[in-house]
Amino acid sequence: MLTPEIVNHFRPQIRGRLIVPQDPDYDQTRSVYNAMIDRKPALIAKCADPADVMTAVRFAREQSLRVSVRGGGHNAGGLGVCDGGLTIDLSEMNYVHVDPTSRVVRAGGGATWADVDHATHAFGLAVPSGILSSTGVGGLTLGGGLGHLTRKFGLTIDNLISADLVLADGSFVVASAEENSDLFWAIRGGGGNFGIVTSFQYQAHPVKTVCAGPMLWELDQAPDVMKWYREFIVQAPDEINGFFAFLTVPPGPPFPEALHFKRMCGIVWCYNGPMEQADQILSSVRSYKPPAFEFFAAMPFPALQSMFDGLYPKGLQWYWKADFFRELSDAAIANHVEHAAKLPTLHSTMHLYPVNGAAHRIKAEETAWAYRDAVWSQVIVGVDPDPSNRDNIVQWAREYWNALHPFGLGGGYVNFMMDEGDDAVRATYRGNYPRLAAIKAKHDPENFFNVNQNIRPAVGYGASGGKP
Repeated sequence: MLTPEIVNHFRPQIRGRLIVPQDPDYDQTRSVYNAMIDRKPALIAKCADPADVMTAVRFAREQSLRVSVRGGGHNAGGLGVCDGGLTIDLSEMNYVHVDPTSRVVRAGGGATWADVDHATHAFGLAVPSGILSSTGVGGLTLGGGLGHLTRKFGLTIDNLISADLVLADGSFVVASAEENSDLFWAIRGGGGNFGIVTSFQYQAHPVKTVCAGPMLWELDQAPDVMKWYREFIVQAPDEINGFFAFLTVPPGPPFPEALHFKRMCGIVWCYNGPMEQADQILSSVRSYKPPAFEFFAAMPFPALQSMFDGLYPKGLQWYWKADFFRELSDAAIANHVEHAAKLPTLHSTMHLYPVNGAAHRIKAEETAWAYRDAVWSQVIVGVDPDPSNRDNIVQWAREYWNALHPFGLGGGYVNFMMDEGDDAVRATYRGNYPRLAAIKAKHDPENFFNVNQNIRPAVGYGASGGKP
């Protein structure tokens, strides 16, 4: 048991702050993005630097404490916190440094994409990331990183140059193509299984002003729009990205009052190319099925990245289900439309994110992220601020997923998963799982880092034996 004497001995060993359940900000600090998660760690170490992280890991080992690692706190399953253990909180390590000459960006493990976008935009640059700027860099990167720039520049992990990690024994290493290359391979999609990343180094790209925003159609037009979309997105120029969505129109600008609270389908576009060509690329859909509403306009890239932040603040109830798809058949479309008509709440939605373009030009075995042959990553989320709606949003998401899963490739994007067990994790990594398990056995043979989408150490490998 953690006695006051043990805690008081640990407290001065870190430069950051140690928070205990009796502290007035304990509940606020332990809360995560998904309000469905309510876990109570015994201690929260708000680390100031890598030395704090190393000290915290060693303390947890000495005291046999379970450890969770929190970056932005955005994880679907709330895996940044654990009951009764030590939460290693990186949120104070939120620095970003940009070298505009080399276009190399270094971000601390506690930074959010809002921090990165702010720093890079001043130089006309961006790092490919997700679609909400409130997301932490750590979780999104380690899981893969799908977003508005995927088709042009690949996943976030495809733009990762190196990472600084604290391993399960408390040691500090650098992982890159040249140094600890096995770890570098594993952390590009393998989640938080292999260590605590205290900083990431990325290759940024010239991105400043994009043409972007949503187009919306009536729900009864969804089958035709989805059939157009499935053909368009596989042959479209890499400069255009668009994810398909079923949604309930929010009651506010830029949406007209007549559409408020209406169930519709839509595509959220991001075009990063010559501005004069933007409208020409989307002329085919405008002539085929003119949208009921369109907000496709030039804007700074950070404006697109933060467009939905206000709609999805911290503290909502979330339930996620994920899949990968290579095809969008007529039968699958029919199932989509049936369940979209039952959207249970204003915030609940379904997104289909394109995975093709630049993301397809990397082989499945080159990184831990195994679904390079997928065309879409699907996420179904039941979301609502009211805890009394929990069963309703969970049931809708599960029924929707059950109807579409037979059309999929078997696994889902790890960043879109709740805590779903070993089989789901194995399906996420496909043929890459044995190599990941071997690397896990080499660097974390006791499975010290297990509050994650857990990859169990392979049998037969020790800390010093067995090259994966």
